[in-house]
Amino acid sequence: MSNQHVVVIFPHPDDESFGASGTISKFRAEGIPVTYLCGTLGEMGRNMGSPVFANRETLSSFRRQELTEAAKRLDIDVELLGYRDKTLEFEPKDEVADYLREKLEALRPSLVITHYPGYAVHPDHDALAAAVVAAIGQMKESVRPEVWMHAISNYHEEDLGEPDYIFDIEPYWEQKLAAIQAHLSQADGMMSLIDNHDQKSEQTARLKTERFYKWTFT
Repeated sequence: MSNQHVVVIFPHPDDESFGASGTISKFRAEGIPVTYLCGTLGEMGRNMGSPVFANRETLSSFRRQELTEAAKRLDIDVELLGYRDKTLEFEPKDEVADYLREKLEALRPSLVITHYPGYAVHPDHDALAAAVVAAIGQMKESVRPEVWMHAISNYHEEDLGEPDYIFDIEPYWEQKLAAIQAHLSQADGMMSLIDNHDQKSEQTARLKTERFYKWTFT
């Protein structure tokens, strides 16, 4: 598949690194530009670092810095959408969709990567992904990008079947690991799982495979 510009749309700093950074690195290695539209600063997150180095007032600043560093390691552009963490489900979907459509029409991507609404565990994930679908559905078919969706829930394959795209991102593992590590306040638990198991552990194997469903507009 030939893509001229990939846009990734997730609600939180670190969503891009945990969920799609291997695929992002693959696109960058192919010379394809990637832009991350990040919905919030994750300021309501429960993780404050280990040992703790942030608090409720300072967490947003740390997470902004972490996102900047992760983006540098992945060699991608970032635009902040400016929503508040854990409130996206309460935003009017049509208004969010209109905002996203304006962004996408300006960026003119050939591919958009987002969560799969209803199978993304977190209400922010589901809400922003649903708005992405609405936004792209409103675009003229001639300029409408392809949409890949990342499903997280444990039961998603029972409902959705096998993903359309399955990438072994072993060749880009170092880039993915570096991006995850950039999110210092959030990565400690995941890094412990990786560090305390051999490279064949279930957790590491899962991280080394990125799976996406292709969304079909009717």
